[in-house]
Amino acid sequence: MASGMPARRKTARSRDDSRWAAVLARDALRDGEFYFSVATTGIYCRPGCPARTPKRENVAFYDTIAEAEAAGFRACKRCKPAQPKLGDQHRDKVAAACRQIEAAEVEPSLDELALAAGLSPHHFHRIFKSMLGVTPKAYATAHRQKRVRDKLSRSSTVTDAIYDSGFNSSGRFYADSTDVLGMTPSDFRAGGIDTDIRFAVGTCSLGKILVAASAKGVCAIFLGEDRDVLLSDLRERFPKASLIAGDQAFEKLTAKVVSLVEAPNASWDLPLDVRGTAFQHRVWQALRGIPAGETSTYAEVAKRIGAPKAVRAVGSACGANPVAIAIPCHRVVRAGGSTSGGGYRWGMARKQTLLAREAKSRAKR
Repeated sequence: MASGMPARRKTARSRDDSRWAAVLARDALRDGEFYFSVATTGIYCRPGCPARTPKRENVAFYDTIAEAEAAGFRACKRCKPAQPKLGDQHRDKVAAACRQIEAAEVEPSLDELALAAGLSPHHFHRIFKSMLGVTPKAYATAHRQKRVRDKLSRSSTVTDAIYDSGFNSSGRFYADSTDVLGMTPSDFRAGGIDTDIRFAVGTCSLGKILVAASAKGVCAIFLGEDRDVLLSDLRERFPKASLIAGDQAFEKLTAKVVSLVEAPNASWDLPLDVRGTAFQHRVWQALRGIPAGETSTYAEVAKRIGAPKAVRAVGSACGANPVAIAIPCHRVVRAGGSTSGGGYRWGMARKQTLLAREAKSRAKR
């Protein structure tokens, strides 16, 4: 028994040394992991407390708030250790604001949202955007767009759907309806039944490739092994559109897309018709700015679009990309540059092949 005591004391001392280092560094990442008390002030704090650093001989450590308070210490008024971490508080306020936006019949103003969150409008706007990557206004607009898509399939008239979705002016909605829906409201309400989508399935070095285009531009580039599976995916994306096998002129467009797959450094000069949320479009635009032969991490893309905390949302936007190669989501990798993970809608083997091909082509220049 006695022989084990020095080892336990050594372990406890090592743990306290680590905790003291965190206090010296004001390491907020360890907030909630432990607490420290200061004998001369009678308070206990988080590791990340911004108050003046105490002397080591006056400090003791506790695993829980209950232990610190049982020892007779009171909570610091600066770091407020008994309250949720600031990041958690902000997350909860943003989540509540999202629910408020989604439940409202009329879009809440920034002042109303900020008042409910107990923050100034400027502070609330900054926190909301940093966490979600879009402004409260853009979030509300995207939600209304989703509502109108749902309402159009159920309402008796287009006008009813527009007003039921929170648009206070039919003229305002119609001005942007093609961008919101990808077609006129009446066509969308009919499930895209009057919309023509031309397509062709070809073969490239990555397997089968499906290319589809509307009158506005290329709307789908799918990669896979099975022609029927690719066609099924296209029907799922455009369930009631008229899918028309491409003619000879369309085959030329398909050939050009294939050539872009095989030639990584070729510039994309074909029009695109891709629809998504405001946030997705910001991510996709950032991806198109990554040169062939280079990669970016999900965190780097999040920072580039001004939403450093939206790393997971960036990953989701990459996965929702409907036009492989044209929007190069394969150039986004995990932290550290690993290409063996991070996911890729069209298969990791294709992602690695594309990156290796682009790197080789870049090295030759």
